[in-house]
Amino acid sequence: MPSVGDVIELLIDIPHKNLHAGIQGTVVHCHSDRAYEVEFTNEEGETLDFLALRPEQFIIVWRAETRQWVPIAEQAAALVANLPTETGREVLDFARFLSVQLWRTEALSRT
Repeated sequence: MPSVGDVIELLIDIPHKNLHAGIQGTVVHCHSDRAYEVEFTNEEGETLDFLALRPEQFIIVWRAETRQWVPIAEQAAALVANLPTETGREVLDFARFLSVQLWRTEALSRT
């Protein structure tokens, strides 16, 4: 679960707040009802908005406790965990396809 200071990435668009999927924000408060207050800022560090979000609306990309970026594999797993089962299977199939393509490309470059 998120902690204060963690950096998150939105998984959804929030048009009425002019926030889009992929934008990053910082958890500034953990509410008791599985909601997290997140601050979104611009490139100058000026606050754009504060918004209470549920965990299924974002993934954690940087953990304040460890002061480290979350590995891509963990980010992908968190993202897939929020998808319907069939959509998750499609993502897994696509990841397998990419893995095979990479393996074939590397094998060809060695010959």
